Amino acid sequence: MTTSDMIRKLCEKQNISLAELCRRIGQTPQNFNKKLQRGTISFEEMVNYHAPKGMWLERATN
Repeated sequence: MTTSDMIRKLCEKQNISLAELCRRIGQTPQNFNKKLQRGTISFEEMVNYHAPKGMWLERATN
């Protein structure tokens, strides 16, 4: 599972849209979506995005 897939799955589990995640982390949806498409978001970035925002991280494999 790619980091982009993990982010999408976590947003789905938290019942928020990617646009809402962008607002919470202070990025534009356009910039964040481009990162997802290119696959340039590392797991460390994902932790930094989700952890401070009250979203629980799991290495989702299910």
